[in-house]
Amino acid sequence: MSLTPKLTQPLPLLGGLSPRDFMQQHWQKALRLMPGAVPGFADLLDTKAMFALATSQDVESRLVIRDGKRWILEHGPFKKTRFASLPARDWTLLVQGLNLHVPAADSLLRQFSFLPYARLDDVMVSLAAPGGGVGPHFDSYDVFLLQGIGKRRWKLSTQSDLSLDPEAPLKILKKMSTEQTVDVTAGDLLYLPPHVAHDGVAMQEEGFCTTYSVGFRAPTHQEIADGFLDWLGATSEIEGRLSDPDLPATANPARVPKQYQRQIADAIAALQIDRDAIAQFAGCFASDPKPQVTFTPPDAPMSRSAFGKLCTDANKGGVALAAGALCLYDEKYLFINGDAFVIQGDATFWRQFADARSTVVPTTAAKETIDALYAWYCDGWLMVGTSDKR
Repeated sequence: MSLTPKLTQPLPLLGGLSPRDFMQQHWQKALRLMPGAVPGFADLLDTKAMFALATSQDVESRLVIRDGKRWILEHGPFKKTRFASLPARDWTLLVQGLNLHVPAADSLLRQFSFLPYARLDDVMVSLAAPGGGVGPHFDSYDVFLLQGIGKRRWKLSTQSDLSLDPEAPLKILKKMSTEQTVDVTAGDLLYLPPHVAHDGVAMQEEGFCTTYSVGFRAPTHQEIADGFLDWLGATSEIEGRLSDPDLPATANPARVPKQYQRQIADAIAALQIDRDAIAQFAGCFASDPKPQVTFTPPDAPMSRSAFGKLCTDANKGGVALAAGALCLYDEKYLFINGDAFVIQGDATFWRQFADARSTVVPTTAAKETIDALYAWYCDGWLMVGTSDKR
């Protein structure tokens, strides 16, 4: 299948490269600075709103303070009075999962939809006072760093020594050998592959500096294996029970019988770990929301009949996935928030909806399709009759 035009056309967001060329030349290969990637970029929310989010139980937030050579790390949620007591400089507030709470942040995340949703993670905002930063560090995943207000100076290095300071309360490199220094202002975008060392410091003389980090999911092989074993146990139904009617008397009771070992092997073999099971797990694993992601069902859900009319009405906005919902697909399955369904009717609709995340439902859609969408709406996974295309 040939590449669609949107993958071969130059994008200002990528410094004039097409998504295809960016992926071939830079993705997990080489850092790239894209000045003016988002012309006229303005902050997605004001500083007061950022502080307010950091006081919420539903939001992951951290405060990093540099006191000379000493680093201090505090975890939210914070009391409002904490921010009033902060020094004039050398601190940074980090708010994770901004896309779950601010529609504009979710729209920013979707600008990177030339990458699979299975790999996209979230948007984090860094709010820094003059001199603020989180120290020299590296990430184990790809990251795009979009500058908001203020000015930040990035020191960059592709050094191989990534040993960490054991005394620091956060992951800070013992040493950093700076190879490149860049200054960024509003709308500049910096892409860093995994393990590129970087140290960003707010350089404005007063006020704040903001950086929006678009991060990616990169689970370890251990996390994948652990997830698969948990999923396999939760989805398997194996008949039978260990039995040994011919078990002889033994003079060595501590020895594990070979017959016992054979039955254990037979029970594990019955799990049927085949390609289809692995493919199903892959989609469930990739679409499973983080523990902190929550969904809010409607207080008074509309009727199934009213829903059916509204979701097919182009003038009312159709349907859109909630910001925290992740809908994926492969050749056989549709995945939503860690669950898998076999795609049967309306396959084209489901795949187009998963890609676009918002759509007007065709009036020809099958009853089963409307039923599924209505269930998602009742669970808080779906918005209906709204122009908010989150």
